[in-house]
Amino acid sequence: MVISSREPRISMINHARNELCTLRDLLRFAVSYFNQAGLFYGHGFPTAYEEAAHLILHTLHLIPDQLDLFLDAHITQPEREQIIYRIEQRVTERIPVAYLTNEAWLSDFSFYVDKRVIIPRSFIAELLQDRLAPWIKQPDAIHATLDLCTGSGCLAVLLAHAFENANVDAVDISAEALEVTLKNIDRYNLAHAIKPIQSDLFNELAGRRYDVIISNPPYVNTESITALPEEYRHEPRIALAAGPDGLAIIRTILSEAANYLTEEGLLIIEIGHNRDILEQSFPHLPFTWLETSAGDQFVFMLKRSDLIYHVFE
Repeated sequence: MVISSREPRISMINHARNELCTLRDLLRFAVSYFNQAGLFYGHGFPTAYEEAAHLILHTLHLIPDQLDLFLDAHITQPEREQIIYRIEQRVTERIPVAYLTNEAWLSDFSFYVDKRVIIPRSFIAELLQDRLAPWIKQPDAIHATLDLCTGSGCLAVLLAHAFENANVDAVDISAEALEVTLKNIDRYNLAHAIKPIQSDLFNELAGRRYDVIISNPPYVNTESITALPEEYRHEPRIALAAGPDGLAIIRTILSEAANYLTEEGLLIIEIGHNRDILEQSFPHLPFTWLETSAGDQFVFMLKRSDLIYHVFE
């Protein structure tokens, strides 16, 4: 049963305020409430249980490893009110948990987020854990990297950790997004390695060359934008929408990237579910599709030589 009317919902919340005592009680209530509400899970936590546990633990300033330890701990009234308030926001306003807690996880890293940026989620993070092996054989020889459409700066931070000798340019068109990028640069003490730059793709990068360019750009097509669950409508539209076929931004990147790559430079882009349309649009480009936990259809790699010799055929 999906909760659709206001009165039963208010009754449930009032009972929760008056009757629930322990962390276990609140966790069970939240999972049931989330399931009844028919929420959409696509921002880092795949189930109602994981979302509820993270939301409650974060509100109590506890870490995930402490859940079992404190399950039967009694919750104070102010704590209970704060937890229930956040649970109610999640259900009635469909606000993703990451925005309620101002925290999102990618790989083993925690990032500050708010509604100025999309919530971090990228298969490129998995590839950076392995320092882009086997395509990069000498990670210590990487000296210049670019995270294009950086948003929260999450992939820029992962780049800096993967390639410790590299400078990282974190580029975004949004000045507001770059304010969040700066928070995450400071969070990991990486001001010496990461430079935020406001730029419409490559427009402000004249004369720069990179050994590695990564990008998780907007790639949602017009039809899909209109059908997105409510949770996604809290994210900046500019970070999602990419024209009728989802390739508006990617076309520009492909047409210009060769001018910003070193001779042996690599371009790595995440494209969502657009593999078929991309290959139809660029039939001569020799895409290398990189294996991730979801398969080999979401992230591609091209060498500079591929772009020079093929992109305009």
